[in-house]
Amino acid sequence: MEVYNVRKIYGNKGDISVTVPGSKSITNRALLIAALAEGESILDGALFCDDSESFLSCIQRLGIEAEADRKNHRIRIRGNGGKLPVSKADINVGSAGTAARFITAFLAMTEGRFFVDSSEQMKKRPMKPLLDALEEMGASVEYHGKEGYFPFTLTGTIPEKTEALIDIDESSQFLSAFLISACKCKNGININVKGSHGRNYIYITTGMMEDFGIKVQNPSPELFIVNKGCKYKGRHYNIEADVSAACYFYAMAAILGISVTVNNVFFSSVQGDIKFVRLLEKMGCTAEETQKGIKVTGPSDGALRGVRVDMSSFSDQALTLAAIAPFADSPVEITGISHIRGQECDRINAITSNLGAMGIKTEETDDGVVIYPGKPKPARIETFEDHRVAMAFAVSGLRTGETEITNPACTRKTFTDFFETLEKASRDLCSGGRP
Repeated sequence: MEVYNVRKIYGNKGDISVTVPGSKSITNRALLIAALAEGESILDGALFCDDSESFLSCIQRLGIEAEADRKNHRIRIRGNGGKLPVSKADINVGSAGTAARFITAFLAMTEGRFFVDSSEQMKKRPMKPLLDALEEMGASVEYHGKEGYFPFTLTGTIPEKTEALIDIDESSQFLSAFLISACKCKNGININVKGSHGRNYIYITTGMMEDFGIKVQNPSPELFIVNKGCKYKGRHYNIEADVSAACYFYAMAAILGISVTVNNVFFSSVQGDIKFVRLLEKMGCTAEETQKGIKVTGPSDGALRGVRVDMSSFSDQALTLAAIAPFADSPVEITGISHIRGQECDRINAITSNLGAMGIKTEETDDGVVIYPGKPKPARIETFEDHRVAMAFAVSGLRTGETEITNPACTRKTFTDFFETLEKASRDLCSGGRP
């Protein structure tokens, strides 16, 4: 198995700047919204990684015209108002949760018969709440394995019902998927919601829908209304830098006692992970917005303050916080993250097992984990083929040294050149480079 060795750079001081790719969450939402729109859309700043490439491939296999300019991070899509030139297709969503949920909802609301498969990893992730809701709307699902999971064949239909119920306890993507394609509902739709997971991601979805011409009414947290006859209009759309990716470098600043500016990341971001920057402030860091982007400076001695934090609204950063938590002066308790057991891997287990290998005491709770202060020792990190495990614990290695990251290629899921970017940042710091 391929292994990446993280070298220790703790002790070097300075200011560095980093550039990260476009947002995966925004790129993948924009891909489907543009495909549903009338006319041409140009998406600038698009992310090209395994997840977005899977999404783009699915759209193309469904007959939608889409051209990728990877060098310039641009995608051109010619939408046809949600109509497909095909009524039958076989597609594979890979490991992309957004593609898995978003395209499934789109096809269930489209007349035709579609076989949908996924990677082995995605076959373990929940789909049933979304599929149950889509069946209630008139679609039929024929499973070719375990009920509620990939692969399956969808027979879609244009929904005539005006009420739907979505349970988002396991994933907010179920609601986002339904919302994006709700314009295909013949008579409009009232979407009733059970659960509260990932509201920030839902508001990214509704904000982008409005950017493309569809205003979602949200009179209460439990109700979303998409009116009859609403349509998306193609447009030129700029995609924000990925705040999730930026957070690994802000965590680097926190435990190394340095300053890191991530270009084109601002507090005005619609991405929920921007909350991680405010969390770092509570732990003893400073953050300021510059013309280039947010600059985070860690405590000069790299000693953070312990916190108790509900991360339900920015749970992708639970691993990042866990990876730097041992360097705090008191326990770090993360709550509100029970759902991450069902993501690319059991992420709570990934936290406790890897920190255990580093000699750090942890306690798993019903909805999270408690991490105790300590002096992490070099260890071999098992990534469980999860990109966020690899990226988070690579940050720890910058302080401990001699840290081995197994299967580093898994970062291609969302950040193709993560380790190259990390190496450049490390070289810049060691050479005294400044932004």
